[in-house]
Amino acid sequence: MTELRLVAGVDCSTQATKVVVCDAETGAVLREGRAPHPDGTQVDPAEWWKAWEIASDGLLDGVQAIAIGGQQHGMVLLDDSGEVVHPAVLWNDTSSADATAELIAELGGPEAWAEATGSVPVPSFTVTKLRWLRDEAARGAADVRREAARRASAVVLPHDWMTHRLAADRQGIEGITTDRGDASGTGWWSPTTEDYRTDLVELAFGRQLALPRVAGPTELVGQTSFGAAIAAGTGDNAAAALGLDLQPGDVAVSLGTSGTAFARCAHPTKDSTGLVAAFADATGEYLPLVCTLNAARVMSATAQLLGLELSAFDEAAITSPGSDGLVLLPFLDGERTPDLPHSTGLIYGLTRATMQPATMARAAVEGLLCGLADAVDALRDQGVPVQRLLLLGGGARSRAVQALAPAILGAEVVLPEPAEYVALGAARQAAWALSGADTPPTWDIPVGKPEPALSVDAATIRANYSQVLANTRPLLSQPYNR
Repeated sequence: MTELRLVAGVDCSTQATKVVVCDAETGAVLREGRAPHPDGTQVDPAEWWKAWEIASDGLLDGVQAIAIGGQQHGMVLLDDSGEVVHPAVLWNDTSSADATAELIAELGGPEAWAEATGSVPVPSFTVTKLRWLRDEAARGAADVRREAARRASAVVLPHDWMTHRLAADRQGIEGITTDRGDASGTGWWSPTTEDYRTDLVELAFGRQLALPRVAGPTELVGQTSFGAAIAAGTGDNAAAALGLDLQPGDVAVSLGTSGTAFARCAHPTKDSTGLVAAFADATGEYLPLVCTLNAARVMSATAQLLGLELSAFDEAAITSPGSDGLVLLPFLDGERTPDLPHSTGLIYGLTRATMQPATMARAAVEGLLCGLADAVDALRDQGVPVQRLLLLGGGARSRAVQALAPAILGAEVVLPEPAEYVALGAARQAAWALSGADTPPTWDIPVGKPEPALSVDAATIRANYSQVLANTRPLLSQPYNR
C-alpha cells in the first residue's frame, strides 16, 4: 500500500484559526482542528499564533507541506527586529473612512486609483489604515499609535505574518513573503503590472516601509520547525477559490461575517466605481471581487430582535407569503459596498400589517440577498460571466436564503457541501507546490442539493430595495452618533 503524502492548510480568519490535514492526492480531510480568536477589529497577532498552536495540536505528524490562508487587508506593522508595534487593524475596522476619502482625492480621484491598482480603496484596504495611523499619530493620539508610527519598518498582512512566524529559517524582517492574491488587496500592488506601487505607500504613510516579496503561486518559501515545506499561502478569498476549484462561469457567493461575490477571470479588471476590487488569485489569474460588511449576522440579529431561534426565524422567512413592500437595508455594521462606512441599518415600510415576525424575517433575508445581487451585477458589468452561483458560508445553510437566492441573484444556485474551503484551498496550494506540477491537483468538491427555489417577484423586490437605498443614501452617508 502506498503511503499517503500529507499536506496541511490553515485558515487564519477574523473569528478563528482552522487547520485541515489532507491527502495530497485526493484532498480527503484526515484531521482538523479549530480555535477561536478574540472579538474586535484590532487584535494582537500573538492571539492568532496562540490559536494556531491550539488548533494544530496533535495534527501535524507526517505533514510534508503547509500553506496559510489569511483574512485580507489587515495591517500588521513590524519594527526592524520583526516585533509587532501596534495591534493588527483588521479589514472590518472602518476607522479609516475619512482617510480613504483623502487618499482617493490626493491621487486624483477614483479613476486614478483604478488605473494604478485596478481598485478604488475602501476603508477595509490596508493603504487606508496606514493613512489613518499616520493621521492619528500626527494628532497626538494615544502613545501606542505615535510610537507605532515612529518604530514601523515594515507592513505586512495577516497571512504574511503567520507564514513568517511559521518559518524556522527566518529572522527579523528579512525574507518575509506574500503572494499576489493577498498583495492585491493592499492598495499598493497592481495586478496589471504585477508590481508594487511604493509611491502609494509613501502617499499614505509619509515615508517608505519594507514590503514582503511576492512569491509565485507554486513557490516553496521556507520550512517549519517540524520539517514541513511552506508554500506561499494567500488571502482568504483566493484560497477559497482554489479550494472550490472555481471554473469559468462560476461565481462564489459567501455569506459569513461579510458577504462576498467573486470569480476567477483570465484578465485583470479596473472598476472606477469602486464596487469591484481587482484582486489577483492564487493560480496566476485574477479574482474580481465585491465585498459587503453585512451578511449572515443580519439574519441572527433580526432573529434576536424578533425573539426567535435561528431555525424558527428561517422557517418564518421561508413560509411568509412575502415582505409586502417592507424593505430592510442591512447596513448594521456600516457598509463597504455600497461605500457607506458611517451608515446603519434601516427598515422602511412599517405598517400594522408588516410589523409581523414572518414579514420582518422575510424582509431581512431579501435585504441581505439584494445587497449580494448588486454585487453579482457589478461583476457582470465587468464582463465576468455568471452561469452558476456557489453559495458558501454559515448563512448559506439558511433554507430561506437557498430558496430565494436563484430569483433574486438571477442564476442557478448550487450548494457545495459545508467545508473549510479557505483551509482546503491553502492545503491544495501546498500540495501543488510540493508536487512541482504545472496545475493544481484535482480534488473532488461535493455539491449538495439546495432548497427548492421559491417563485417570487424578484424585479419588484430589487426595485423596492434600490429605491429605498437611493432615497435614503444622503442620510446614510452622514456619521451616526452610536
